[in-house]
Amino acid sequence: MDNSLYAAVDLGSNSFHMVIAHLSEGRFRIVDRIKERVRLAEGMDEQKRMSPEAMARGLTCLSLFAERLTNIKPDQIRIAGTYTLRRASNAREFVSEAAKVLNHPIEIISGQEEARLIYQGVAHTQHIEGQVLVVDIGGGSTELIIGEGFDHKALTSRKMGCVSLTQRFFANGKLNEKAFHSAVLETQHQLAPIINQYRKLGWQSCLGSSGSIRAVRDVLQGEGWTDGAITLAGLERLKQEMLDHKRVDQLKLAGLTEERKGVFAAAVAILLGLFTSLPIERMEYSDGALREGLLYEFEERLQHHDIRERTALALSTHYHIDKRQANRVEQSVLALFDALSGPWQMPEEPYRAILGWAARLHEIGLVINYSGIQRHSAYILQNTDLPGFTQDDQALLAALVRFQRKGLKLSELPPLPNHDTQTVLRCIRILRLAVAAHHRRQDNLLPKWNVQAAEDQLVVTLPIDWCDENRLLMQNLEKEHRYCQEQGWPLLFQLS
Repeated sequence: MDNSLYAAVDLGSNSFHMVIAHLSEGRFRIVDRIKERVRLAEGMDEQKRMSPEAMARGLTCLSLFAERLTNIKPDQIRIAGTYTLRRASNAREFVSEAAKVLNHPIEIISGQEEARLIYQGVAHTQHIEGQVLVVDIGGGSTELIIGEGFDHKALTSRKMGCVSLTQRFFANGKLNEKAFHSAVLETQHQLAPIINQYRKLGWQSCLGSSGSIRAVRDVLQGEGWTDGAITLAGLERLKQEMLDHKRVDQLKLAGLTEERKGVFAAAVAILLGLFTSLPIERMEYSDGALREGLLYEFEERLQHHDIRERTALALSTHYHIDKRQANRVEQSVLALFDALSGPWQMPEEPYRAILGWAARLHEIGLVINYSGIQRHSAYILQNTDLPGFTQDDQALLAALVRFQRKGLKLSELPPLPNHDTQTVLRCIRILRLAVAAHHRRQDNLLPKWNVQAAEDQLVVTLPIDWCDENRLLMQNLEKEHRYCQEQGWPLLFQLS
């Protein structure tokens, strides 16, 4: 395998994209791009089920991508699903089959996380001066971000995309004033909740980063109606030209490809809604997008600037967590993981880091109250926007914290299809042991303990003198022994 190659795959509602990059001297150089139009959202029924035909198109595309990924290390590949895979009721069925085809897990990311990654993709590939508004029109959603440099100031994902609006307003292929008016009105309705915030923040320039926006730019440029940017006057002229053609299949516009023709009217309508509501004067095109954002996340992590670390720190500060106690539990959790990851065959990525964050944030629920803290903590972590975390990793973080103490009702463990169940349960055991051991909230209280694993059994060896001096804490550890015993998890305390 080539250790210098990295890959990012974006499973969008309209198209699947893959970029391959070569890492040299700490920087990425893109060496390959592959794009396939799969129309994953097309034909979704009232129960929000993707059609068998759309799923088959997606899997066929991924079988091609899989060939290109064979010589790239698994931990240097990121595959992200967006709006349709967030929304579809049969998404897990598709994701399960797709993971088998790719031999790699798929991350389903939230709309906020998608917006953040899009901005990172643009910021790393485009020179930005001052505050910028970035717009990405996807198949199922549109992301809008205001940022400066590499930092975002506002993120949103709105439920409007070129495929979803095509199905609602242009499904019959007719191009008339009523369809355009309805589509623009829906766009304005979707934008209404964020208009005041975005106008107040303001921006000096605007960039569009999606294939739909590029298609509109190409047509305006091809017809000679623009100097290379998208403007309201250009969009109005384009709309009138489309109305004159009357049907999608009759469109003959310079720069408009056959693959974009079917969803082109919806893209124009969304842009008209954006330009009139925000308002936007001029939009330039940027090549950077979600897949570049995924790629440059690798660079951030290689330079130890993991956004997830910043997210955990921000949560800790916001919820006024007792940082000394969090640090005690985190240090013990990491030491236990390092001692047990070998005999228990637990991969370091992503479990060591997520266990550490679970330890650091396990008391976040104290902001509600101590009674049921494990449930309160899990609820906050599951329902808070966590930049940098995929939905699966966020669910894992919340699950670890949910089972940190008290009786184990593992029937409440959520589905974690991208994580090995045995590894998840062993991570829970590690966190529980560390939380129980630091019940007295004192520095330097624990002795140098020896923890060993024999298959599923944990044996903790403690000095006999220390045990005699800390009978209250030993009582707490004995409670943990009973909880584990009820679950069939052998936990033995041995004196030396």
